[in-house]
Formats: sequence, C-alpha cells, structure tokens
Amino acid sequence: MFNELLFKIKRIPFDEHYHPSDSTRLTTNFANLARGENRQQNLRKALEMINNRFNSLADWDNPTGKRYAVELEIISVDIDIEKNNNDFPIIEVLKTSVLDTLHNKRYEGIVGNNFSSYVRDYDFSVLLLEHNKNKTDFSLPEAYGELHGKLFKAFLNSTAYKDNFSKQPVICLSVSSNKVYKRTQNIHPILGVEYQQDTYSLTDDYFAKMGLQVRYFMPKQSVAPLAFYFSGDLLNDYSNLELIATISTMESFQKIYRPEIYNANTVAGSIYQPSLSNQDYSSAQVDYDRVERSQLAVKQGKFAETHFIKPYQTILNQWVAHSL
Repeated sequence: MFNELLFKIKRIPFDEHYHPSDSTRLTTNFANLARGENRQQNLRKALEMINNRFNSLADWDNPTGKRYAVELEIISVDIDIEKNNNDFPIIEVLKTSVLDTLHNKRYEGIVGNNFSSYVRDYDFSVLLLEHNKNKTDFSLPEAYGELHGKLFKAFLNSTAYKDNFSKQPVICLSVSSNKVYKRTQNIHPILGVEYQQDTYSLTDDYFAKMGLQVRYFMPKQSVAPLAFYFSGDLLNDYSNLELIATISTMESFQKIYRPEIYNANTVAGSIYQPSLSNQDYSSAQVDYDRVERSQLAVKQGKFAETHFIKPYQTILNQWVAHSL
C-alpha cells in the first residue's frame, strides 16, 4: 500500500531573499521570520546566528571561527492521493549543507530541521481540542496520530525520499515545559551531555507513531537540552559536521522562538524543568510573532481538515487500515 501514495519534492534556498510560498505553513519558524518590514534583517540575523554557532562547535582547525558556512534548503513535500495532480502540501522541512571555505568543499547535511506539517496542526489544534472540549479529564481521540505517523513512514519509504536523501531524517525540537529532565553521566563529543525524563511528552508519543525515538542532549555552550527525534543510531549514523549543522540550525531558531528556555541567562542544572515564564533571558533581537503563530495553528489545522482530511476521508481510512 505504501507504493500507492505519490509524493513530490520541491527545493528552494532559504537565504536572505526567501519569501514564503502560498502553500507554506506561516507558523513554520523560517516563514515567520520572512514576513513584515524587517524580514530581510530577520533572515540575515538568523543565518548569522546559525553560522556563528556552527563555527563555535566545529572549532578544530578553525582559529578564526569563520571556516564554515551552513547552507539551507527548504524541502517541500506534496502528496497526490488520486494521482491527478491535485496536490496537498504534506510536509516541509529544512535540509542543511556545510561549506568548508578552507578547502572549498561542500558536505551534505541532515534533512528534518524545522519539521512542519498541516496534518499535525489538524491533530493538535483541531482534533485534540474538539475531543477534549467541555471535558474535565484530558484524553486522546481514538487512533490519535495514526494517520500522520503512517503518512510520514510512507514518505520515508517512498522513491521520492530515497532518490533525494541518503540518510534518515533527524528532527530537533524544544524540550517540553511540562516535564522534568535529569542530567546523566553520558557525554557525546558533539551532542553534549545527555538528559533523561521519566515519562514521555505528548509530542514524544506523537513522534513515536512516526517511527521516531527521542533522546535529549545539551551541547557545549548551550543552556538547555534539545530533543532529537530519529530512527537508527543517532550517535553513530551521522558525522560530526552533520550533527553540528542540525544543532546550530535548530538551537538558533529556538533562541528566537523560545528565548525563555534557549537564550536563558542560567544554564540548566542536573535536574531541569524548562519554563516559558522565565524572565531571566536575553532577546535574540529578531522579530517573531508568537501570538500570530498560536492563532494560525488553528486556521492551518482547519485548512488541512477542509482540503485533505474530509475530501479524502474514505481513501485515507482504507489506506491506514491496510498499511503497515
């Protein structure tokens, strides 16, 4: 059944000239920055932050701290359910590449940064809210996240993915402000010190249905751990430069989006609970509209419901029932 879904991939550079396409989720971190009168300044600042962070981590044979530059591509994935060119934007992510200016050599990075999905908006901002409306006890709808998880797995198994990417994705997100994380004795030379928690968050469980496990690491010079979602072996399947590109990209976006956690003035301790109400943090000096982001999530979820979930409900239900 996986082969019955047709995925189409489009690529555009993410640079200071980037303008969001009509099909891009406007709550996506990189799209949020690229709007308004300060859009180009925002983009330049974000890209500068990414490059500076990369060079601070890749500091060997790099005395000036300017040897490397991170290049970013937006990977937009459409799905054509009926193979009639009536495409729906299913996934959007960033892919990294690393330019070594010393040897004028380019290295491939990892796909998966800033993972974005209209169907996830539908699950979190429409289906979940409606299911728990006027209820005293929180619960999950039946088969919650199953469609999204199987669509994601189908994409990774598709010819489109295999023709474009040689390794499995790594999705790096913020840790949950509802959980407590404990520092372990495990330290990776690039990912940093590992943290663990006793119970998984709703996001952790949701990504598990996508076939992804999670580990939490705080790289050197960071102030809070990041959540890394992956399949396979996170610590051994990727090169140092690949991991650094993901860290530098996503930590920079998190400093902009969640400065209370990732631009805090106090480093996470051995027992750590993130807090979005923390007032002791520094601004990344990049415009980011978090209020609009929360409002748009519902609109984008409704968009997915109107243009994807409801029109293809029967087909999708049949596919989920018969897919692996």
